[in-house]
Amino acid sequence: MNRRDMIRNIAAGTATVFVVPPLLSSCEKDDPDPDDLNGNNNPDENTLTIDLTDPDFGALTAAGGSIVVDNIIIANTGETFIALSSECTHQGCQVTYSPDNGNLPCPCHGSVFSTSGSVLVGPASSPLKSYNVSQEGDTLTIDL
Repeated sequence: MNRRDMIRNIAAGTATVFVVPPLLSSCEKDDPDPDDLNGNNNPDENTLTIDLTDPDFGALTAAGGSIVVDNIIIANTGETFIALSSECTHQGCQVTYSPDNGNLPCPCHGSVFSTSGSVLVGPASSPLKSYNVSQEGDTLTIDL
């Protein structure tokens, strides 16, 4: 082995030692940020907890109000709270809540869903995933 090959091998080995481990660790899933405003203060990963006294969720205190958290649209229908996937099953656009019509229209291609998630108007052919919502005082718990 000549001097040039030896230096090239040392440089490649050094680069491997310093470059590869950070690249591999960057592919790992990050720990959740406790200050993230996703509303989930519950360590149980199968629920989403919403504190209605939190100003970030203030829209839910009025009938017709809605928010989107973690791709879930949560709405106050005036009678109850509903939680559905916010992604239209046609092509993934974000649906909205229309309190005047009592449904969830998709602004991209015109699909409309009921408050239970069923398709009222296509082109979507699959319903939105629906989540169970329970309320205790000022706390909503959504079963994921």
